[in-house]
Amino acid sequence: MRNFNVLVADDEFRIRKLLAEFLQREGYKVIEAEDGEQAIDALFESKVKIDLVILDVMMPKYDGWFVLERIREFSTVPVVMLTARSDEYDQLKGFKLGADDYVTKPFSPSVLMARINKLIKKEKMDQEEMIFGIIRMNLLAREVFIEGKKVELTPKEFELLKFFIDNKGIALSRDKILNAVWNYDYFGDLRTVDTHIKQLRAKIGIASSYISTVRSIGYRLDQEHEIID
Repeated sequence: MRNFNVLVADDEFRIRKLLAEFLQREGYKVIEAEDGEQAIDALFESKVKIDLVILDVMMPKYDGWFVLERIREFSTVPVVMLTARSDEYDQLKGFKLGADDYVTKPFSPSVLMARINKLIKKEKMDQEEMIFGIIRMNLLAREVFIEGKKVELTPKEFELLKFFIDNKGIALSRDKILNAVWNYDYFGDLRTVDTHIKQLRAKIGIASSYISTVRSIGYRLDQEHEIID
């Protein structure tokens, strides 16, 4: 299984190096950012897939709250917030914005690593199999089942469905879908996305109701409408 990439975003050099040392001991690859702008660039402009983010609240250029909001517009990647404040309001704000965990400074590196390992373990499990409603994807065998019945998808349709499930509940623009599924160096027509989604909906049958069109934006995968037999 591939190494997991962890983005450490903190303006304190010693904190970044301490976390990098502990993470690398556990076998993780570390990408560092010293401010909010670098963190956003690492997440959205790099071709390296980030599997978890450790995000300091107080950073230059863009603070952690701003970065977290940008992340949650497009991604469900696990985020652990770091802050020197133990204020309950800050913790509630972090969770409301979509943080997965919250750690106050000074922290125990061992305890933080235990929390990170727990989140990464869940990510590893998700890598092997994904379930959304009546859809089950076996990522190792690259097979898709709807209500237990196997459905044949092309490689691009498979990646498209996986991207939707990875970002369930998030309105995704055609540009974002195109960049994620066809890679950032693809400069094709945005209608490619519409064509593939039409084909995907046709193949997954009853589960196609999960994919809704968001006017003026693109598409969203959700279970707001129950499937009735």
